Amino acid sequence: MDSQQAQKRITELTSLIKRYSKEYYELDAPTVSDVEYDQLLKELESLENEFPQFKSPDSPTLKVGGSAEKRFAQHRHKVRLYSLDNTYSYDELISWYEKLQKNYDLAKPPELVCELKIDGLAISLIYKNSKFTLGATRGDGAVGENITNNLKTIKTIPHVLPDKINDLEVRGEVFMPKSSFEKLNASQRAINAKLFANPRNAAAGSLRQLDAAITESRDLAMFSYYGRIDSNEFNIESHSQMLEFLEKEGFNVNPAYKVCKNVEEAIEYCKYWDTRRHELDYATDGVVIKLNSFELQNETGFTSRAPRWATAFKFPPEEISTIVEDIEINVGRSGAVTPVAILEPVYISGSTVQRATLHNFDEIKRLNINIGDRVLIKKAAEIIPKVICVTEHSQHNDTAYLPPEFCPSCRTKLVEMEGEVNLYCPNTYGCPEQIKGRLEYWVSKDCMDIDGIGDNIVAQLVDKKMVLTAADLYKLTVDDFLKLDLIAKKSAQNLYNVIQASKNPTLARFINSLGIRHVGKETSELIAQRFSTFNALKNAKVEDILEIDGIGEKIAVSILDFFSNSYNNKLLQDLELYGVVPQENVAQNTSDALKGMTFVITGTLSDTRDVFASLIKQNGGKTSSSVSKKTSYVLAGENPGSKYDKAEALGVKIIDEKQFRQLIGE
Repeated sequence: MDSQQAQKRITELTSLIKRYSKEYYELDAPTVSDVEYDQLLKELESLENEFPQFKSPDSPTLKVGGSAEKRFAQHRHKVRLYSLDNTYSYDELISWYEKLQKNYDLAKPPELVCELKIDGLAISLIYKNSKFTLGATRGDGAVGENITNNLKTIKTIPHVLPDKINDLEVRGEVFMPKSSFEKLNASQRAINAKLFANPRNAAAGSLRQLDAAITESRDLAMFSYYGRIDSNEFNIESHSQMLEFLEKEGFNVNPAYKVCKNVEEAIEYCKYWDTRRHELDYATDGVVIKLNSFELQNETGFTSRAPRWATAFKFPPEEISTIVEDIEINVGRSGAVTPVAILEPVYISGSTVQRATLHNFDEIKRLNINIGDRVLIKKAAEIIPKVICVTEHSQHNDTAYLPPEFCPSCRTKLVEMEGEVNLYCPNTYGCPEQIKGRLEYWVSKDCMDIDGIGDNIVAQLVDKKMVLTAADLYKLTVDDFLKLDLIAKKSAQNLYNVIQASKNPTLARFINSLGIRHVGKETSELIAQRFSTFNALKNAKVEDILEIDGIGEKIAVSILDFFSNSYNNKLLQDLELYGVVPQENVAQNTSDALKGMTFVITGTLSDTRDVFASLIKQNGGKTSSSVSKKTSYVLAGENPGSKYDKAEALGVKIIDEKQFRQLIGE
């Protein structure tokens, strides 16, 4: 692979991994397995080692978890919360163990502690003078969400400790027991509400409630697995001693942990729980294996994202055989046609599965799958049902399912698009399923966040031809909602109220809600920072959009295409007519110290690039993603990369963070 190919692949991998990470940590809705995610991360790490000049300062290989949600107060962790490297075979586990012995010249096999890996949400608890004072999520490892009030509702978290301890941090995993999960979904089903996909999603959603009473009703629990005491008055020298100490102080420690003399005993532990894990009332997807000695932990240390002294052994996914009863064709908001296998219901990894995506018709051909076939399925990441292979073909069908010729929703002839594996319905504005998809996206949490307008209501509104565009939502009356099935007057009034309340969204939400191709939540936020008003974005040129760090030509062209479309312009006019106007995102200048200056930011600084970009804007300057002769300064942190080299070659002045802060008068 040459340098140009490497740069392209690194960019692709970075974007892909960031998306998957966001889906897992922030949206609680992963779309790939841990194995697939780790493979991509390893590929990126390998390429960055070979081509370090293309490594981004915010590379996923340097990050832990996701960012903290802005609706909660942020908490900066005193000591960073790291992630864990994963192993997927006993050979890999042995290799990790032997590498530690060799690299750190350990005279005898070091003692290990094995603990079940709980599929929940990592939490940090702070105790001052023996009292629980603050609790936060892991977030990105450095900054998490302050969710103290919600954590205080969990019965397995003590509020006051029996011993006098001035300063203690306890870390653990909050989870929802399987039995509680089933009860929660039963209550959701009773009120025709959306079901939770799995216990982890339910736990994460419950912890991130603004109303602590909702969290309390969800029956969460926590296993504690780490403690940090500023003083050494308790003389704790190993992880197992720390677990004993935490248990004595009233914390809920998983009783299944075991001290192992060597890696062979650790493997036996893994094998035992691989066969017994489904008997437990909580979800576990592996075993965390750590060096027991704190002295050895300190000696081996950390990489940029994970401790060297610990690894997670991931259980192989459970595989179950079932029958494909039908193949359903779904049409998304973009017109993409996706085949879905309708399965004979089967219980796997904690829930009953009846559907599994087949992704596209190339995948159907590869699997040689058809209706009536017996297939093997597993859950990717213990969450997402996936068809692995056909084990027995139906006697009625010995060939693969043929793709449809016409859209199942509007009967329009399907088309292929250059460079795409999916078939598409070209009837963008007349296809009922595409209309429903766009409306479902518009009202979703990350877009306009119109709570109460679910898939069922959207379907009724479209089927009754009451709503065809997002703008039509805003002309609905209370009486219109009363025409829908099972909608009483109070509910009709509530639906009307939440729609009206959404008329003044943030600029980023509004941009995201439009469903511009290749523009998601993160990109919308970048755009909103650059163009403080929607009109400024509408009138922008390609080069203006390309100034945004992280946005390439593909996205820029897609944005311009959106605004050149007559249907989209009519939609925007109608939204404005009904009073839907996004807020301006104008940052007040604190000074004109940087007026007329253009900055390029590169390398790792004391805070995120967005923070420094905001400071530049507030002081009258602007940022660019690329270095040119017009660049005033390159603000460089650690490991700056190719932009630093280009600045040197062009004679552009390079400054560090201290010099930058002097420029703005700090």
